[in-house]
Amino acid sequence: MSVTAPRLDYRHFLERRSFIEMGARERVRAVLDAGSMRELLGPFDRIKSPWLPLQGIVAQADDGVVLARGTLDGTPALVAAIESAYQGGSMGEVSGAKIAGALELACKEWEQGRPILPVLLFETGGVRLQEANLGLAAIAEIHAAIIALRRHVPVVGVIAGMVGCFGGMSLAAAMCSRLIVTRQARLGMNGPEVIEQEAGIEELDAMDRALIWSLIGGEQRRATGLADDLLEDDANTIAAAIRQAFLTAAVAPARSAQVERYAELLRRIDPKDPPDPQSLRTLWNPEAPA
Repeated sequence: MSVTAPRLDYRHFLERRSFIEMGARERVRAVLDAGSMRELLGPFDRIKSPWLPLQGIVAQADDGVVLARGTLDGTPALVAAIESAYQGGSMGEVSGAKIAGALELACKEWEQGRPILPVLLFETGGVRLQEANLGLAAIAEIHAAIIALRRHVPVVGVIAGMVGCFGGMSLAAAMCSRLIVTRQARLGMNGPEVIEQEAGIEELDAMDRALIWSLIGGEQRRATGLADDLLEDDANTIAAAIRQAFLTAAVAPARSAQVERYAELLRRIDPKDPPDPQSLRTLWNPEAPA
């Protein structure tokens, strides 16, 4: 008697468009309605960092941030995407100012009665060390702009991978009204390499991929309530979730506005006996799947 193995259907994988494998400009185009993308301050405007060439680094013409206007299901939208392939997606004076300025202008449009939907596509290690203070100031302006804008409209963030979202920009992600992640995404204040460098490999082995993703990976962040939607790496799925987010994000306060809730969650942790990743899911989000 022979047993025939079930036929596997690979069509989903063949038709899937990886969002992670796209560059920033491709991601913006994938998110917006087809044919609606109009780039702002693009490479031909030559607005780039004046500081990197002084340190022997070639400055990219768009400073690693793609801004675009377009539409989402016909509604005007603004999308800002960070290019991880340039300086690890780090934020400098120009790149940070592009995002902050765009969000501030979007806020003014709402105040003038012209709705616009803001989307942030994160892929960043945080501040650009070569422009440290200037980058930090720009990130602070991004934070302020998000808080001002979300009084009018949800601000939707996406972290796909593989760089993830770290440093001051992780705070920007936390301020978003709704945060979408993939399993490949990572979210944390400090990256694994920084923790290992500063605290030693005994504290955290940055090469232990299973450990890293169990601590700060997209699935863990969703399970502990620090992200809202966990999606597969598919551009169409992510684009649809962004549109849906503008409907669902409006019904709940942003995480950064829930100060007492998160203070209570921190009080549940015993510093002398910290929980493992799986236990933290139960501690912070009892309804999370095992």
